[in-house]
Amino acid sequence: MEIRVFRQDDFEEVIMLWERCDLLRPWNDPEMDIERKMHCGADLFMVAEVAGAVVGSIMGGYDGHRGSAYYLGVHPDYRGRGIANALISRLEKKLIARGCPKIQLMVREDNEAVIGMYEKLDYEPVDSVSLGKRLIEDQEY
Repeated sequence: MEIRVFRQDDFEEVIMLWERCDLLRPWNDPEMDIERKMHCGADLFMVAEVAGAVVGSIMGGYDGHRGSAYYLGVHPDYRGRGIANALISRLEKKLIARGCPKIQLMVREDNEAVIGMYEKLDYEPVDSVSLGKRLIEDQEY
């Protein structure tokens, strides 16, 4: 397995991976998310590759105060091999190198498997409420 920075020719394969991993929601346009990421900290968008195929992804961010992780997904046929752990570990190392003191992420409450995975990596639930506001409507849903 190789972890590397996303390349433009990964575009379709990554979107198919996200579909397979059930990461997509009608209110988020994955193509637009990738295009925006390519203009903002693109080196924190990484893929895991096995035998030339993209089997995992993570999209990280850093705003100068804290880091974030989105679109962490591993193809179902490759789960249980440590790929998700390797992706999050690589992101953490890149964030630490930038001086990032803390990383936060959002996981849907009912996604107990993913919550358990993060807890094994020393992530803890944070007593807060996640609020959001759409500033640009990408599509109707």
